[in-house]
Amino acid sequence: MSTEPETTENTGPGSTGPGTADGAGGGPATEPAAEGATGEEAAAENGTGEGATEEAGTGEAAGVADGAGAEGADGAGDGASAAAQLTEAQAELAAQKLERERIERRKAERAEPIAAGTKLSGKAADLLAAVRAVEGGAKPPASAFPDPEPAPRRPAPEPVRPARPVVAEPTAPPAPAPDTVDAVRRVLADGGAPENLASQAAAALGEGAGELLREDPWQLLRVTGVRPEQADGFARALLGPECAPDDERRGRAVTVWLLEQAALAGHTALELPALTAALGRQAVPDADAAVQSALAEGDVLAFQDALEEPGAAPAKAAEGEDEDAEESRPVRVLVGLERYALAEESLADALARIVNSLAKEVSPEWEPQALSGSAAELVRAVAGHGLVLHTGGEAARAEPAALLTAARAQGLRAVAACHTPDGRDRFAALLPDDADGAGTEGAVVTLSGLLTGAEGPGRDAEGAFALDLLVLTDAPLLDVETAATVAESLPDGARLVLSGDPAVLWSAGPGRVFADLLAARVCPQVASRTPDPGPLGELVSGIGVGELNQVEAPGKEIVIVPVRDAGEAVHRTVQLVADSVPRAFGFAPGETVVITPGHGGAAGTRALNAALKERLNPGPGRFGGFDPGDLVVHSPAPGRSVPGRVVDADAEGLHLTCADGPVVVAKERVERSVRHGWALTAHQAVGGRWPAAVVVLPGDAAQSLSRPWVYTAFGRAERHLSVVHGVDQALPRAVAEVPAKPRTTRLPLLLRTQVPPAG
Repeated sequence: MSTEPETTENTGPGSTGPGTADGAGGGPATEPAAEGATGEEAAAENGTGEGATEEAGTGEAAGVADGAGAEGADGAGDGASAAAQLTEAQAELAAQKLERERIERRKAERAEPIAAGTKLSGKAADLLAAVRAVEGGAKPPASAFPDPEPAPRRPAPEPVRPARPVVAEPTAPPAPAPDTVDAVRRVLADGGAPENLASQAAAALGEGAGELLREDPWQLLRVTGVRPEQADGFARALLGPECAPDDERRGRAVTVWLLEQAALAGHTALELPALTAALGRQAVPDADAAVQSALAEGDVLAFQDALEEPGAAPAKAAEGEDEDAEESRPVRVLVGLERYALAEESLADALARIVNSLAKEVSPEWEPQALSGSAAELVRAVAGHGLVLHTGGEAARAEPAALLTAARAQGLRAVAACHTPDGRDRFAALLPDDADGAGTEGAVVTLSGLLTGAEGPGRDAEGAFALDLLVLTDAPLLDVETAATVAESLPDGARLVLSGDPAVLWSAGPGRVFADLLAARVCPQVASRTPDPGPLGELVSGIGVGELNQVEAPGKEIVIVPVRDAGEAVHRTVQLVADSVPRAFGFAPGETVVITPGHGGAAGTRALNAALKERLNPGPGRFGGFDPGDLVVHSPAPGRSVPGRVVDADAEGLHLTCADGPVVVAKERVERSVRHGWALTAHQAVGGRWPAAVVVLPGDAAQSLSRPWVYTAFGRAERHLSVVHGVDQALPRAVAEVPAKPRTTRLPLLLRTQVPPAG
């Protein structure tokens, strides 16, 4: 789980929920309290790990990001065979280099100063003056803004296509030189910082890291998990009397750190007032000067976005009044990190190209004679447009499957990409064995496999996907960088269909691409009219519109298990997974997923996994805490999560078997990229489905619940859902009143300036 403060869980009094029944194995309507329930309250855990945030935050990022932690987005990587083939890690690193070169070319083209209204005043005017000064090559007005850590860029796709399945190791940056690590270790020791941070600091700061840290101790904030107060203590030990709160270096570093925390909470930029307010909370004396200093050093970028009047359509000013109208239009000033700003602009450019390039192509005449309803509507929309959005639940996947079949029957090179291997397999099961002679082999891939070239049609001579149509499911899980990589990889004339359930949790990484596109209304949108079936479908559909309904479940499809505290919640969860659900439904323990709001606390994933391991696969944990047979979640990169099982361990590392084949995780990466996998967070589970799900809601989870979280967690069950319920009325209140936390993004505005509104 990557850099995420983890939600703590305590259970509280039992309550009613979506229907009350006995445990999954039958018995009284309300199950008795577990023996030995502790009644203890879990203390909040702030920790770091590998993954992306679970809607929780630090409260540091401009009051908008409540949490810096991202829920452990774990995934499995496919690598290449040892001889003459590239590993997935090499492929993604090479792709990263390719993407950076593309961005550098884009930056080189952006030589003109930012157009700005001359009627700005106050902070916005000062900031604009600083931006113009930098663009003109001059030094902006003096300010005290620290230089924060540049965020590590998410790997981009690579044209090379390694074989699959293969033994793979997670994407890992090259190890820093031993001399660099030793130099950093000495500086850390002098400053009283933990020496085990040496490798991370050396990797983050690069060659000369020791010297850089000694000159600017606040550069320690570039290391994942380090907070400003820790960097301040390190700086005081190194600088002595020279260390001061108004040090310009500190201001710059804290500015970048705040923007990194905001990115972990999903923002691609922050409004200037929000950022300066957050700097004030971090004891930066002159927040405006700090921002200007960071701009001058190139650590952050500033943007001015014109705002339209609410409900008013954009209108062109009368001739002769254009300039005045432009200057008087209200604007918002945003500040963001370069990697996310460029990704968002690249995404808007690529989507505009997809929309506009299809007009030059001859569209095939698709007559979906065998289809009706939403499926036929989707096929017709795709026949005439380059970009189409499709919304719906699990049952609605049949509609993009019908589209894929029709496209391949027309002879188009059409592929569907899914977020997880489980999603890929479920989507592939919807396709016929043979689509009018076109075949379906290789028609459905994982998104990571498509980007690395391990799956799918590969790339043409120009590096674009060799595709005419890409159907991308689980679209709400797309972060802005991944979406930009996908869109830029499509050739001119290709069609892109983004399909998904808009009610699930948004992406682990920054941005809310699918929601922004739906709001921008720059392309056709097809809403499925296919409901999810059965009591579970009825329950989840109601949650999606803010209603937690009582649902008739004659086959015990939904069971509520009231609990009083965290100890009882863990006890009842283990009982359900190991005994009740297998006895009532015949599911093996590995076919039941446990979902809880966070990793920490007395009923978080750590506590639940420890209890489940002791019951289901006891052992000494001789392989870094793991034993053969343990269920795990493998996380080679933030935003990717693939369940697996431990097979063995040796000098090479920990051997896993995952959906895409065997995986070997080097022992130095096991702690960061592998977790036990009986219990997951909702972000880890999104994109997957299990025969049964046990959702654990301890008492102290009440503040972390939201409608998207409940919708996502409850929707992971195919046939049976047990709710271990200790949050009393917080559950219906969250469903009715707590929507997704807002994210600050620029994509809708960027799209509206390049793409006309869809008719």
